[in-house]
Amino acid sequence: MASGAAEGASDFPVFVPPSYLRRIEPGNPADPLLLQVWPAAAEADSPAGFTDDPVEDASFALRPGLLQKYAGRALMVVTGVCAIHCRYCFRRHFPYDETPPSERVWDAAVEALREDATIEEIILSGGDPLTVTDPRLARLAEQFAEIPHLRRLRIHTRLPVMIPSRINDELLSWLTETRLTPVMVIHANHAQELDDEVAAALRRLKEAGVLLLNQAVLLRGVNDTVDAQADLNLRLIDLGVTPYYLHQLDRVRGAAHFEVNIERGREIIAELRRRLPGYAVPQYVQEQPGVAHKVVIG
Repeated sequence: MASGAAEGASDFPVFVPPSYLRRIEPGNPADPLLLQVWPAAAEADSPAGFTDDPVEDASFALRPGLLQKYAGRALMVVTGVCAIHCRYCFRRHFPYDETPPSERVWDAAVEALREDATIEEIILSGGDPLTVTDPRLARLAEQFAEIPHLRRLRIHTRLPVMIPSRINDELLSWLTETRLTPVMVIHANHAQELDDEVAAALRRLKEAGVLLLNQAVLLRGVNDTVDAQADLNLRLIDLGVTPYYLHQLDRVRGAAHFEVNIERGREIIAELRRRLPGYAVPQYVQEQPGVAHKVVIG
């Protein structure tokens, strides 16, 4: 491993589940799945504009572990643990150790939600919230359902794609058996990630009544072609998942080599609109700190 790559791995350790490894083409250093998880020497580069907190999470904290960036929605960082370490992760430097998740922290966040009647949707994020055990998540879901003004429970997760066996009966029970509308936003960047096991997991969620959306990140060398994006979004549609967002890369330190020029992103989206039905084309967006919504850039 080159010195820059070793530095990157030291700063943000390599972590990949076996189910994902099996989808990587052996002997292909340009495999689009491998590129997302293997440290590169370029991670040592520090171009201007790339920071540890590119979306300014720290400035939106209501309570430890509870953020509010947009009207009507709040986000709980319920864990710092993920099933996989994506090299472009915008929270790769997030200070999880400063407010380690605990029942006490969660209870304080729930109380803050109870006190703010303007919040209608709670989003569980992390890390990956589905790395938390089902009994603990069930307790949270029950607490949310007791708050009259909450209407939706949204989960942001890569687990259905990374470890599809995580979608089990116990998970479906707490997710779908309260009065809250369940929404799950998965994260797939390439059609190669969506094998038969993933398809089966997504089918279980859809049949249980969960609204399924996907958000992807535009990544150089991974999915920055029209063909790659078309294949991904049509595969998602076939699996009952609506392409939701295609994100311009958040400019986190260590990920500059993944950045795609916005004009190139706009060209890809324009061609997708010509080639695909409208429901198969995600919104091309950018997170701009201080703006009250995602900014559509193409």
